[in-house]
Amino acid sequence: MNPIQEYFYRIEEPDRSTLLFLRKKILESDQENITETFSFGLPFFKYKKKMLCYLYYSKKHKKHYVSFYHGDRLNHPELIQEGRKKFKILLINEEEDLPVQLILNLITEVKQFIKA
Repeated sequence: MNPIQEYFYRIEEPDRSTLLFLRKKILESDQENITETFSFGLPFFKYKKKMLCYLYYSKKHKKHYVSFYHGDRLNHPELIQEGRKKFKILLINEEEDLPVQLILNLITEVKQFIKA
């Protein structure tokens, strides 16, 4: 098992299925330019080899989240900065439908700030 598979394997259901679905949607959104790496013990998504976003778990909020690079430039009410300089996070609420379209729209917005 590679480190990315191992990361997801350690997550309990139903969170694992939710994150794997989200991972698939992110990778499929731009198959030519978005790649996945394992950095800092986390699955990172890169756009043309530059940081785009990553998935992680917030102990404070007790929820998984998507963290967006260049988040400091994103203006959306659901994003949380909490002292981060370049990143903002979007908490994933397991009780609600996954906001796939919002996440993909935010990724599209972040891609505009990445110099290729």
